Amino acid sequence: MINFSRLAKSFKHAVHGLRHAFSYHQNLKIHSVLGVIVVFLGIILKLSYFEWIAIFLATFLVFAAEMVNTALEEVINLVKEEHSERARIAKDVAAGMVLLAAIFAVIVGVIVFFLD
Repeated sequence: MINFSRLAKSFKHAVHGLRHAFSYHQNLKIHSVLGVIVVFLGIILKLSYFEWIAIFLATFLVFAAEMVNTALEEVINLVKEEHSERARIAKDVAAGMVLLAAIFAVIVGVIVFFLD
C-alpha cells in the first residue's frame, strides 16, 4: 500500500534539493538560461514534435548530470575536508559527466537548429 504521507515528504525533499541546487550553483543557472534560450528559439522556429523531444531529452540530461555532479561534490566535501587526489579525481570525473552531457546537448541542438 502506498504511504501518501511518506510520498509527500519525498517530494518535499526533492523540491527542496532542486531549489537549493538552482539557487546556489552557478552552472545550473547557466544551463537554465541556455535552456530558456533554446525553448524560445524552438518556438520561433516551430520545431516538430520529434525535435522538441530531442531538445528536451538533451536539456534534461544536462540538468540531471549537473544535479548528480552537485550531489557528489557535496558528499565529497562532507567526507574529505582536506585536499585529496582521490577526491579531486572523483570531482573531475563527475564534472566530465556533465561535460559529456553538455556536448551531447550541443550536438542535438546543431542537428535540430542547423541541419534541418
